[in-house]
Amino acid sequence: MTVGVPAEKLFYWSHGSDNQPLLLCLHGIGSCADAFLDQRTLADEAGYRLVAWDAPGYRYSPDPSDAPGLSGWADSAAELIRELGYSQAIVLGVSWGGVTATRLAMRHPELVAGLILADSSVGSGTTISQAKLMRGRASVLEEKGATAFAQERSHLLVAPGTAVDVLNRVEKLFAESIRMPAYGWACDSMAETDHSDMLENVKAPTLVVYGAQDIVTPPEASRVLANGISRSVLKEINAAGHLANQEQPAAFNESVISFLNLL
Repeated sequence: MTVGVPAEKLFYWSHGSDNQPLLLCLHGIGSCADAFLDQRTLADEAGYRLVAWDAPGYRYSPDPSDAPGLSGWADSAAELIRELGYSQAIVLGVSWGGVTATRLAMRHPELVAGLILADSSVGSGTTISQAKLMRGRASVLEEKGATAFAQERSHLLVAPGTAVDVLNRVEKLFAESIRMPAYGWACDSMAETDHSDMLENVKAPTLVVYGAQDIVTPPEASRVLANGISRSVLKEINAAGHLANQEQPAAFNESVISFLNLL
């Protein structure tokens, strides 16, 4: 595995050869590139170069000069694809990363050969109450600090009975990855977004995958995505919550490989 930075100094790591097609991974709102370490087998077994970033303002990547908005983060992902020397990529996004990936597919359709949306949604702007709850997370981070905030939320992200080591890793990555102002801006970007009436603009073949016990983004949110994207397939991962790729990596990776083999 190698690490590097593109022109704008974002952190990413890469697994696989640069002559393989690109699978770009976009993490959730409380995480970082290392949430995809268990997906490295996709490079080995499916023949892709796996690249995972720390989004602008997260962990090792520098803060943006101003609030990027969802489109700004999507454009940064597009720039990374080009900086890596690719004209197209498969884009895998978890939760907020999936909402960003959806926006990327809308703004830069020529770059997205396929889309994988994991435990994701149309955004948190579907109702006033949902938007308010999302924006409120930033205040809790400022009040409690990253470590306490991560301890408070991490158990909500995984299914009951998840192995302690997996939960501990989720909590550690959460605490190490988030900071203000970027976390607040990310919350705002979710609160401002509702892709419900825009999903028909996603033309890339899409896998929508979700944990059966996800209480953060319930399965119905994934069904909305699958129903709205014309070229989509829907897959459930048993015994997984909001972070199916980390909780049940073997089943998750199998679903992704099956999808990639259809492209």
